[in-house]
Amino acid sequence: MFLENLVLQTHYNLGRNLYSSGMASSPTPGASAESITVTEASRLGVSDLVRRASQGHDIVVEKHGTPLAAVVGLARFAELEELEADLRSAALVLSRLATDSGVRIGLDEVVDSLGFNRADLEAELDADLRAGLI
Repeated sequence: MFLENLVLQTHYNLGRNLYSSGMASSPTPGASAESITVTEASRLGVSDLVRRASQGHDIVVEKHGTPLAAVVGLARFAELEELEADLRSAALVLSRLATDSGVRIGLDEVVDSLGFNRADLEAELDADLRAGLI
């Protein structure tokens, strides 16, 4: 149930981010951005490129028709970072859903499988705490 809720929340966030940022309407990355050549970017200067980006204009700098770089405002950059984090979360959730066998293993079983005893580990931790090692 937790994973199902997480998938639904992630799906909602992805949709919200895609549609609120205008990315869903662009069939290709940078389709809504202004494209300029390296020469034009040099002529405009850094301050003008930064001003335009801060006003919400995405700018793609190209050389011989090949996109090399993008200049975006800080708000847009933050949106892209949030979207990337949401996509990573969605990928993690989906991979866990696809590979989850439903089998759960308790901590004591893991400790035993590693050849340890929980009581011994707790005693060792207590001794280290008393000795000031931790």
